[in-house]
Amino acid sequence: MGRSRNSARGQGGGAEAVVEQVDGGLARLVPDRDRARAWTLLIDEAPQSHVDLDDPAHLSFEYQRRFGHVVDLAAPPGKPLNAVHLGGGACTLARYVAATRPRSTQQVVERDAKLVQLVRRELPWDARARIRVRSTDAREGLAKVPDGWAGLVVADVFSGARTPAHLTSTEFLDDVRRALAPGGIYAANLADGPPLAHLRGQIATAAARFAELALIADPAVLRGKRFGNAVLVASDAPLPIAELTRRAASDPHPGRVQHGRELVDFTGGATPVTDLAAVASPAPPASVFR
Repeated sequence: MGRSRNSARGQGGGAEAVVEQVDGGLARLVPDRDRARAWTLLIDEAPQSHVDLDDPAHLSFEYQRRFGHVVDLAAPPGKPLNAVHLGGGACTLARYVAATRPRSTQQVVERDAKLVQLVRRELPWDARARIRVRSTDAREGLAKVPDGWAGLVVADVFSGARTPAHLTSTEFLDDVRRALAPGGIYAANLADGPPLAHLRGQIATAAARFAELALIADPAVLRGKRFGNAVLVASDAPLPIAELTRRAASDPHPGRVQHGRELVDFTGGATPVTDLAAVASPAPPASVFR
């Protein structure tokens, strides 16, 4: 299937959806009826990103709001960051960093070259933003980041709504740590549902490589009541737990922050994941996207 569109570039409100086949499946850019120049990106009907071209600091998805809190607390307000984004989608978080921390230098690694072309054409970002996009595998792109360059590394990579296995291991996190500056922060979007075996394993894996951890998620997800997203935050420096907790609790969909002994107990004895044992994250139930 080729491209289908009946819209003017960047016009949300009264526009029609833009539909195009990309490497990862059928992409749809759907206009937000409540925000004039805002769009949601879906791949095979799974929501991937939401972008407001007039207000790139607006984060619609709850897990992206949690990423936003991490960005806000990663350095003093307004201070530029060197950031690496593994998984680009519509580059929502890179736009957020550029808007809230001008002069930041960012590298986005998005394997789907056709998706990158679609986003550049239909949802262009500010030409002044220092955002460089590489169309390659996330781990291969990470390997090219200079040692100690990044103040922030964000992993938000999904293939067919699942995180690829090679991005879930201790060896992968070894390269994340190599790329991070001292005191830098790693944040990852993890998706899981009952019995939360994948999520517990990912926490144990991060705990084997980082001194400080926190997990932000909907309480129902943490209780294993439903499938959903959790944002893992890791660093070798102390994390701003109190402020993360306050911000997550004040979101439209309040989140809970676990850390310390509570988070260790949550793992339930799970062991770190290595490349040899790694598997992709579980596929979400069909009901999640209805």
